[in-house]
Amino acid sequence: MSNIVVSGLINIETSCPIKQFPIEYFPIDYPFGKVNSCISGVGFNLISNLKVLGADTTFISMVGNDLFGRLILKELEENNLPTGNIYTKLSATPQSVVLYDDSGKREIYCDLKDYQEVGLDFSHLIGSLKKSDIIIACNSNFNRPLLKIASELNKPIATDVHVFSNPDDEYNRDFLENAKILFMSDEGLKDRDIKDFVYEIYSRFNNQIIVVGCGSKGALLFEAENKEFTEIPAVYTRPVVATSGAGDTLFSTFVHFYSKGKEPKEALNLACVAASYKIGEAGSSKGFLDEAGIMDYSRKLGRD
Repeated sequence: MSNIVVSGLINIETSCPIKQFPIEYFPIDYPFGKVNSCISGVGFNLISNLKVLGADTTFISMVGNDLFGRLILKELEENNLPTGNIYTKLSATPQSVVLYDDSGKREIYCDLKDYQEVGLDFSHLIGSLKKSDIIIACNSNFNRPLLKIASELNKPIATDVHVFSNPDDEYNRDFLENAKILFMSDEGLKDRDIKDFVYEIYSRFNNQIIVVGCGSKGALLFEAENKEFTEIPAVYTRPVVATSGAGDTLFSTFVHFYSKGKEPKEALNLACVAASYKIGEAGSSKGFLDEAGIMDYSRKLGRD
């Protein structure tokens, strides 16, 4: 069993359906039974999916010493998710609000509180990092020292820069320079040739695997070993409810199967199946398929 370290955001997410985008002003609505809150955040979404997939994981994150922070820790313990490296260092626990319409389009409002200003000492985590097969370092400020440590330990780093369009972006430079596996969304690349953009990123940062999530069109894979692009089409597993969390599912499922020895194309094919199933449920940290379920859908869809 591969060991995967995940270091990233955890927050409280509230999701609410709306009639349409753009939102027309209306003083009050009553979407009975459809406004829901859950634990979420990129790091939590990744670790939750990896747990369902059966991976051996270490989770590193921060919360506030407040009601939501205590709720998160209690919920993690009850669901047998690791809490030993979640630190109550923030002034308040981050929160997000997700609005989504009937087509699955979503708009996210994320209040990080002081998450981007608080640092973390990774020196006491060296033992866990040494045991890992791969380290997922989310593009959060507190993870910058982790990139250096992981490189010194010769551990492969995977990161997702999400909506991204500028190779000169100073915020993401550390993550671009250190990631062996780099994920991003096509949402910031609507007016660009995606393959040209990916090759520019590879030429500058020498990432070995680059994946662009393309929503309903599937995903684009670039492998540096043979400088080859592969377009992986999307699949249909069940009706779309909300697309929030689809990218996190694509990313973590790929890392899981890749860390188990699957070739990148096969790992991404399986990840597209998992992402398709995930968007059949609202809530970024819900709707995951286990490994057997992914394999079963893959066979039915002719993706194996």
